Amino acid sequence: MEAFWISLAVIFVAELGDKSQLMAMTFATRFKMWPVLAGITIATTVVHLVSVAVGGLIGDALPTTAISVVAGLAFLAFAAWTLRGDELSDEESSKAQRTTRNAVIAVTVAFFLSELGDKTMLATITLATQHGWVGTWLGSTVGMVAADALAILVGRMLGKHLPEKVIRYGAAAGFAIFGVILLAEAIL
Repeated sequence: MEAFWISLAVIFVAELGDKSQLMAMTFATRFKMWPVLAGITIATTVVHLVSVAVGGLIGDALPTTAISVVAGLAFLAFAAWTLRGDELSDEESSKAQRTTRNAVIAVTVAFFLSELGDKTMLATITLATQHGWVGTWLGSTVGMVAADALAILVGRMLGKHLPEKVIRYGAAAGFAIFGVILLAEAIL
């Protein structure tokens, strides 16, 4: 259960202000909420299953102290990446706007492709090196879907007036805290 809760919290924070949230809001303006959430859930489930498999393999091959140091540095890098911010490119936005086929398929494919190599995928890999794969997989999937569902709801209620700067700084602080904790555990 520890892996589940840690992964849920970390990935939820990582997803705040991410381009995936912007995609979720964009799709939600075009399609009903439930098909968008279904597509996000399918894509996230698959991407995070691959992520925990990679993290599990890396975790079994490396010493625990080395993993903690690398994970801590990775989370500090994620904090910097989050501060830089993510934007939905014009091409990604136009794809989301003009898709008229089955909403679930469109959202699933778009999210799957956008998550490959994204910070939430890398964070899930990092978490899987430290914790059990099942809890990490379920927690990271629930955390991402919850963050994207929140984005859809908030986006629908507030339109485009989201406090992106505050969200970005909060997410970066969360990553930095996790990074410092992992480094402290490795050193002490």
